[in-house]
Amino acid sequence: TMLHSTLALSLLLIAVSSNLAMAIKKEKRAPQTLSRGRWGDEITWVQTYEEGLYQAKKSNKPLMVIHHLEDCQYCQALKKAFAENEEVQEMAQNNFVMLNLMHETTDKNLSPDGQYVPRIMFVDPSLTVRADITGRYSNRLYTYEPQDIPFLIENMKKALRLIQTEL
Repeated sequence: TMLHSTLALSLLLIAVSSNLAMAIKKEKRAPQTLSRGRWGDEITWVQTYEEGLYQAKKSNKPLMVIHHLEDCQYCQALKKAFAENEEVQEMAQNNFVMLNLMHETTDKNLSPDGQYVPRIMFVDPSLTVRADITGRYSNRLYTYEPQDIPFLIENMKKALRLIQTEL
């Protein structure tokens, strides 16, 4: 009957439009503003240090904290190297709670040798800041340059290893 086919068609339209609405919603959410200029769009970033600590404890993953500033050329260079390295991205997505900050936290343990950028530090799920996981430079212990990405990868692995052996 005519009525039956009209009804079927309108139901079909409703189904299509709600699927479309969901797809649009998904699309809207995709650009992760928390990656702050592309440290990695596939990474799930926590919004605050407190949230990072909570997630680290809950998930038993180390928290990786990246301090940086928008107008810092060293940060920009590191960010690019960080975003382009598949191994870094893969570990950041799967094995770490990730936080990038453009302001300092009140936790002085996160600036044991000063408040410079870029600075990358690791916090254990036991909520201990790992001051023992340092980069290559004695004057800025937690900084990394683009060519230090292999060193950062080693430190990420070290942060993961230390959890398994200590907890």
